[in-house]
Amino acid sequence: MDLDVYVTAHRAEWDRLDHLLTRGRRLTGAEADELVALYQRTATHLSAIQSTAPDPALTARLTQLVARARSAVTGTRRSTWRDVVRFLTAGFPAAVYRSRHWWIPTAVLSTLLAAVIGWWIGTHPEIQAAIAAPDELRRLTRPGGEYETYYSSHPAGSFAAQVWTNNARAAALCLALGAFLCFPVLWVLFINMLNLGVGIGLMSSAGRLDTFLGLVLPHGLLELTAVFVAAGTGLRLGWTLIDPGPYSRRAALARQGRAAIGMAIGLALVLFVSGVIEGFVTPSGLPTWARVAIGVAAEAAFLVYVYVLGGRAARAGEAGDVDADQRSAELPTAA
Repeated sequence: MDLDVYVTAHRAEWDRLDHLLTRGRRLTGAEADELVALYQRTATHLSAIQSTAPDPALTARLTQLVARARSAVTGTRRSTWRDVVRFLTAGFPAAVYRSRHWWIPTAVLSTLLAAVIGWWIGTHPEIQAAIAAPDELRRLTRPGGEYETYYSSHPAGSFAAQVWTNNARAAALCLALGAFLCFPVLWVLFINMLNLGVGIGLMSSAGRLDTFLGLVLPHGLLELTAVFVAAGTGLRLGWTLIDPGPYSRRAALARQGRAAIGMAIGLALVLFVSGVIEGFVTPSGLPTWARVAIGVAAEAAFLVYVYVLGGRAARAGEAGDVDADQRSAELPTAA
């Protein structure tokens, strides 16, 4: 493309669009139709320039012009409580449901990894000795030791808030770091499974694995599921950079990124529930079976929420993305 010739051929259209956008009076019907047509043509011009002869100054001018025109054509829109309800009943569960082929394998492989690490540590005293001195291991694993008192070390309310903040940060990291070709997500996931595996190994070597699981399962089922969903979504986001499918890499990443942002908000709510369970149920005086039953019920409710509401919304076309009129137009690009 000869950029100078292209600009000369279309400058009058761009100037006319700018003129229509800056007019103080209301547009007539013919002028409104002209504005829409000019907006569509200018958006196509911008795409062509970005694809074949990117010029920073010209691209910046046309980007601003297209954004102004799009705002004039589509109008402004305010979020309402209806949007919140739609997000919670359709957008978020549909996004989780659609990404199940990523987070379910992530959950299975991660759980197996934690179990293998726990078995390895629990059956090899030399590995335990490398982790900590015998006296310290006894302080960790004895009845009333640090593994047990950890959940009651702070007031329930502040502990729940701290747990929620930490877990929401970990989930957000998994979602955000997925754009870096998956590797940081795998590292965050490995560290989480390593910590879980160490606890399993040390407590099983002390003959107290049942106590450990009774402390972890009430909140851990839902908490780990949220982490697996975040990790799976982050891996999917990273894979989009490698294989964008039928879209341009930028458009594919934008679609997955918008869904990931929504999932971060939804997962923060899920982790709030697990944080409340960890702060108030896990250290409570309830019998172990009751605490575990509460955790199983919370996990089952989340899976029903995803597979019933999310599955129905996904089959209806919901993808967890913003509405079509709120997205940037996905325009053809040069091959």
